[in-house]
Amino acid sequence: MPIAPHDLDHERQLWDAYAESVFKACLEPAFRWTQYHDHPGAPGPELLGGPGTALEIGCGTGRALAYLTQQGVKGTGVDLSPVMVERAAAQWEPLGVEFVQADVLGYLNSIGQRFDAVYSVFGAAWFTAPERLFPLVAAHLNPGGVFAFSQPPAIPGAYGPQGMYKGGFAGPAMYTYRYSYEPQDWARFLAEAGFVHVDVSVLHAPTPGHIGTLIGRAVRP
Repeated sequence: MPIAPHDLDHERQLWDAYAESVFKACLEPAFRWTQYHDHPGAPGPELLGGPGTALEIGCGTGRALAYLTQQGVKGTGVDLSPVMVERAAAQWEPLGVEFVQADVLGYLNSIGQRFDAVYSVFGAAWFTAPERLFPLVAAHLNPGGVFAFSQPPAIPGAYGPQGMYKGGFAGPAMYTYRYSYEPQDWARFLAEAGFVHVDVSVLHAPTPGHIGTLIGRAVRP
């Protein structure tokens, strides 16, 4: 089930706590689709198709946006966590990156702007019901624009919304929902939202037997 609107305050608290744990002042701009620092054969930002403008949904630390901005892309990031947005803005806004604190569904419903690319790296595409998110993404892409996302693949047999506690099973009950499907189901959600040239697959980890990365890419006609 998707997150109900009245749960957003709880959701912000979780991601604020996450921001406190991951944001380091020494971060450098970097763009990686996978969870591995060195991943032979992994795609890079070229998956976005050379956009002039890009929106990252669930932008986290903003490192990927900072990298794109250094390549001449006008980048915008939206994230639910006020703490994360404040720290990312302090770090990267001098480069020209724009950050917005908002729920991604509310943000997309409130703006008329379109982008050449929208993407998510272990971000909002993993934590938002695709039947709600994907049509909104399509509506905010320019014709020919690219939507791309990466996240862990589904655990076999565990599909749909999956509850996830933060930081183990002790302490305050902070939780969220992530959405897990097989590649063909992600592809179906994309096609139903009007995308074409849909490609969703799992990239194997650099070490055999380790967790791979699901990567999806599609184009707005």
